[in-house]
Amino acid sequence: MKIYNTLTRKIEDFRPRDEKLVKMYTCGPTVYNYAHLGNLRMYIHEDILEKTLLYLGYNVKRVMNITDVGHLESDADEGEDKMLKGAKRENKTVWEIAAYYTDAFFRDIEKLNIKKPEIVAKATDYIEEYIEFIQGLTEKGYTYFANGNVYFDITKFEDYTKLSGMDLDSLKIASREDVEVDVHKKNPQDFVLWFTKSKFDNQAMKWDSPWGIGYPGWHIECSVISLKNLGEQIDIHCGGVDHIPVHHTNEIAQTESYTGKDWVKYWWHGEFLIDNEGKMSKSKGEFLTLSLLEKKGYNPLSYRYFVLNSHYRKQLAFSFDSLTSAENAYNKLKSRVKYLKDNAEGEVGENSDAYEKYKNDYRACLADDLNTANAITVLYEVIKAEDLNNNEKLSLIEDFEKVLSLDLLKDEEDQLDEDIVRYIEDMIAKRQEAKKNKNYDLADKIRAELLEKGIMLEDTRQGVNWKKIN
Repeated sequence: MKIYNTLTRKIEDFRPRDEKLVKMYTCGPTVYNYAHLGNLRMYIHEDILEKTLLYLGYNVKRVMNITDVGHLESDADEGEDKMLKGAKRENKTVWEIAAYYTDAFFRDIEKLNIKKPEIVAKATDYIEEYIEFIQGLTEKGYTYFANGNVYFDITKFEDYTKLSGMDLDSLKIASREDVEVDVHKKNPQDFVLWFTKSKFDNQAMKWDSPWGIGYPGWHIECSVISLKNLGEQIDIHCGGVDHIPVHHTNEIAQTESYTGKDWVKYWWHGEFLIDNEGKMSKSKGEFLTLSLLEKKGYNPLSYRYFVLNSHYRKQLAFSFDSLTSAENAYNKLKSRVKYLKDNAEGEVGENSDAYEKYKNDYRACLADDLNTANAITVLYEVIKAEDLNNNEKLSLIEDFEKVLSLDLLKDEEDQLDEDIVRYIEDMIAKRQEAKKNKNYDLADKIRAELLEKGIMLEDTRQGVNWKKIN
C-alpha cells in the first residue's frame, strides 16, 4: 500500500511500526453544532482509509476524540468559545449541547455507513491526564507561566515547522487581522496548555489544577488521548488540511517534547469541500448538513457516492446539481446490481483468471493512495464484464462493498429496477427532443407524467437530472 505523507510531502510505501497492528488517530468533531458536509467528507475518507487497511489484511486500532470541552474558533488561542457559543444560541448548558450534538454526529455517520472507531474518547474525561502531561512538560523546561496561563514555548522545540514546511514569519497565528494578539506570549506562535484567565468571564467548563481553576487548551487533548490509548508512537494521524500549520504542528511539538520520541509516522490530511464561496464552514449562516440533504429528498449514501468519486487530496466542489447527478448515477448503479441479483446464475469461480483480475485491479486502486474513483470504475467494469457470470459479479461486488459501503446489495422496497430507469431516461430524451422542436406542450406533459410517478426533473446547465421524491 502507498499513501501520501504530509510530513515528507511524498507518496510512500506504507509500513506500520508493528506488522500486526496499525495504530490510527483521527481528529473528531467539536460538538457544539451539527457536522457540515465538509466535515463529513473527511470522516468518509477516514472511513475508507480504515476499511482499506482492514481489506488489505492489516489489523487496525483507531481512536477518535470528541471535543466536548470549549475550544476557540481558530486553531490558535483566539476567537469565540465554540461550546459557549452553542449554549447561548440554544439556551442550554454546555453539557446539554455536547451530549445532543455528539448523538447527532453519530447518527450522521451511521447514515453514511461510516464505521464507528474502536475507541471514542471524550475530551472532558481526560482532565487529570492533561494536568499530568503539562506537569511533565514543565519539568522538562518547555513551558512558562504568565497572566494565570501555562504556555508552551515553541523555541524549546527544534524543527517546529517540520510538518507545515513554513517559516515562522509566514506561520500566522490567525487568518483574521482583527484578532487580538495575546501580549503575554513570549513568541507569537506559543500556545496555551492551560487557561485560568481568558477573555471569558463566564466560562462554564472549569476544573481545579495546580495553576488555578481553569480549562485545557485545545491542542492538548489529541496528544494526551493518543498517548493514553495508543502509546508513545503511532502510525497514522488523520485530519483536515486546515489543521496542518497550527493544530497538528502544536500537537507534534508538545507530544515529542514530552516523550522524546518521533510520534507519528504518517500524517494523512484530506482537502476541503468547497462551494461557490470557497471552503465550506459553519460560519456562513445556514450551512449544509446531512439532515438538510435528507429534507431535500436525497439519500445520504448518494453523498457518500459523490465523495468517493473524488480523491481525498483534491478539493471537491459541491453543488446540488452535482449531487443530483451523483444520486442519479448511484440509483442506476443500485438498479443494475438488483438486476444481477434477480438474474443470478452460474457458480463463483474465485480462482478463475477473470475473477482474480478484477479483484486485483480493485485492490490496486485502493492501495494506490486510496484511489476510490478508480475503484468505482473497476466496479462498473465488473458489472459490464462478459467474462464473468452474474454470481461471480455479485461475489466481487460483495467483496468491494467491504470498503465502499454503499449498500449496493441491500434489498429496498423502493429500489428502482433497471427497466424503470431506462423508461425515465427514454422519457427525458423524448422531452428534450420535444423542446428542441419547440413542442413545449409535449415537454410539459412528459414532465407532469413523470412527476405523477414520483420522478422530479431538474433542468441544469449540464443537462437534465432526475430524482425519486416518493
